[in-house]
Amino acid sequence: MKVSELAKTLGFKVFSSGEDRDAGGVYIGDLLSWVMGRAEADDVWLTIMSNLNVSAVAKLADVACVVLLSLIHISEPTRLGM
Repeated sequence: MKVSELAKTLGFKVFSSGEDRDAGGVYIGDLLSWVMGRAEADDVWLTIMSNLNVSAVAKLADVACVVLLSLIHISEPTRLGM
């Protein structure tokens, strides 16, 4: 399933969009070093973390997208980095 389809189907608000990638799996975690070492390319990453480092880890881990949970506020610098 494409990330855009996932967002539409689940009613997610999209803060930033890029390449519409296939979502291949799911990784759930908040410890950034664990995500870097364990998330797989094309995973949908579920987290409560919303700082700028999330953008960097998402790029390093090559995840398809990041889903912020629990109505977490996302800062402007983080939005720009994604």
